Amino acid sequence: MERISVFVLRRKGLVALLAVLGFLVGMGATPIAIQRLSEEYSHPGMPAFDANQEIVKIYGNGGYQRPFVPVVVLPEGMRAQESKEILGRAFAAVSAKLPKARVVSYASTGDPRLIGTDGRTTFGLVFPGTYSDGSPPGGGLGETPDESPIITEAMTPALPPGTTVHVTGLDTLAPSVDAGGVDVPAKIGIGVIAAVAVLLLVFRSALAFVPLLISVLSIFLSFVVILLLTLVMTVHDVALTTMPLLGLGIAVDYSLLLVARWREEQAGGHRGDEAVHRAMAGAGRAVLFSGVAVAVGLVTMVVLPVPFLRSLGIAGMIIAAVSVATTLTVLPVLLALTGRRLDRRRAREGRDEAPFRREARAGRAWSAWARGVVRMRLLATLLTGGLLVALTVTALNVNLGLPESGNLLTTGPGHEGLSALRQAGVPEGSITPFDVLVTGDPGQAAERLKGVKGVFTVLAPDDPSWRREGTAVITVLPISENGTEAGEATITRVREAAPATARVGGNAAQSMDFQERAYGAFPWMLGLIALVTFVMLARAFRSLLLPLKAIVLNLLSLGAVIGAMVLLWQFGWGTRELLGIQPTGSIGEFVPLTIFAFLYGLSMDYEVFILARMREEYDRSGSTEHAVVEGVGRTGRLVTSAALILFISFAALAMTPELDVKVFASGLALGIFLDATLVRGVLVPAVVAMMGRWNWWLPAWAARLLRVEPSPLRRENPEPVRVPEPV
Repeated sequence: MERISVFVLRRKGLVALLAVLGFLVGMGATPIAIQRLSEEYSHPGMPAFDANQEIVKIYGNGGYQRPFVPVVVLPEGMRAQESKEILGRAFAAVSAKLPKARVVSYASTGDPRLIGTDGRTTFGLVFPGTYSDGSPPGGGLGETPDESPIITEAMTPALPPGTTVHVTGLDTLAPSVDAGGVDVPAKIGIGVIAAVAVLLLVFRSALAFVPLLISVLSIFLSFVVILLLTLVMTVHDVALTTMPLLGLGIAVDYSLLLVARWREEQAGGHRGDEAVHRAMAGAGRAVLFSGVAVAVGLVTMVVLPVPFLRSLGIAGMIIAAVSVATTLTVLPVLLALTGRRLDRRRAREGRDEAPFRREARAGRAWSAWARGVVRMRLLATLLTGGLLVALTVTALNVNLGLPESGNLLTTGPGHEGLSALRQAGVPEGSITPFDVLVTGDPGQAAERLKGVKGVFTVLAPDDPSWRREGTAVITVLPISENGTEAGEATITRVREAAPATARVGGNAAQSMDFQERAYGAFPWMLGLIALVTFVMLARAFRSLLLPLKAIVLNLLSLGAVIGAMVLLWQFGWGTRELLGIQPTGSIGEFVPLTIFAFLYGLSMDYEVFILARMREEYDRSGSTEHAVVEGVGRTGRLVTSAALILFISFAALAMTPELDVKVFASGLALGIFLDATLVRGVLVPAVVAMMGRWNWWLPAWAARLLRVEPSPLRRENPEPVRVPEPV
């Protein structure tokens, strides 16, 4: 690190010029890069996704799209079987209003399963294709345009007086409807305001704006890299949502650590370039290893065969790498040139040559906290560890499938339509049908699938909107909803029983394919990431047990986050109170992966900051207890401040109307909160204090393999080490 600081400080003018040029180029490249980002959520190579794409390409509707389900209850004395012509006119009116829709009903099939046991209740399916606002088929639950008013308005005039029409379906039952998408600038603005407020509290001078400046520069430079990547590959627009918020947190983290260490060196009487060199020697390695830790965690998403997750991982790795680069090159120059002037208010507080008196000592509050944790290390470990283990066990109940109707809205037209179906004896799985694309005889395929266990009926109208280009699409109505275990089992049996010329689509089948592909190899990926992390941290801390402890606590922290998500989104503990929305009973198949990838790196980020300082203090004092107290005292305020900025940013993102974004952002906010409080504030110092001198052990054979100096066991120094007051 000292070589880097010497190199950049000898070229202050050149580094400053390149930083300004990079900032200007980044400002120009950002809007161009944003325009080149893709909005397509593709899953190439997954059978259901390929089938859905083919269905939409040929028919313009269906596939991944969830249908609207009009439920018609005729007046007393009328029976659906005798009103086939009337029903036909009503559903034909829907086709006229939505010309790109694929509509099916009792009138077009004569299937008695579409009539309830009361004889008066009947239902149909409407796959609208392109929605009335021009949106293409698909979209997350609750994010698609609501076509139920159009369907109701079209059908009502064609039906006799006294008839009730309610449109149900998963989208009409969804607790949240997209109200315009994620307002990215507003969320970034909230993050910036939070960062400024926290940094001003930490530094109490204009120096607070330096980490923010490094963060902005890192984000703009990252968009230059994104623009270059769009020339050779497809980059999804999830990078636009996540990268600025993540960049704001990571770059501020690294800058905060280095600036705080620079002030500490100033308090020790070092000035000018010497203070920068010493700060880089002390904090630069922690910044570098933290950046590598973030990148290692994000590798999980980069290797997955899912383009939008790969884009998310690549964007995160880019912002981490650029943040490390700017922190280790541009920030030292800024501190050398303007650090003292920006901190002049602090300098005026003292009359001697040590104006940064407070920086010479560890924070009193955090040191006192650490001493309390060290004294009660066993109790702290049992209580905190027990809570995290309990949350991790809860995570075993995670539901990654589609939400069930029973966990969605319990009022409104959608619920009234579902209630009418239930009262008429129609199984709830009828509102979650799925398409099958057939290239052979559709009638034969339909009859074959009707006999599959768990199938309620199969619809295959002989209609041009259902048969095109030598193919036919048939729709399977299961007895159980697709989001249940029984529903997924039905899909599996349909796949096994389907003819070789048939391909099963639908959003549930696509979700099942995703889970199998993404999570099937996840244990092996987790093992590889843990191994790489272990080697990296063993070299950084010259220890065998500290890296192992860091990995175990990190995984425990991540398991606890998923458990908290289960409580929040599946069990509904505080969902309405915190987020103003009804829980869905599911957290989505992509959420654990993305939360793991981001939080693994961020959590290890904080771990490296704390343990690096503990190792430094132990090497100086020979006392583990002193190392814990001094390490937490020196880094507690920084880690908490950095975590607070990220927490506020992701909590603001969780206030967006999009359900999927709410779930993802709330998970990240919860993870950062748990990690910065229970794990880093209690469990890490307690466990390190319990392990004593074994924390720092690195035998000669391991040191040779890692190519570092060994760290033999030595007796603990029983005498507390006193830090001299600055003069």
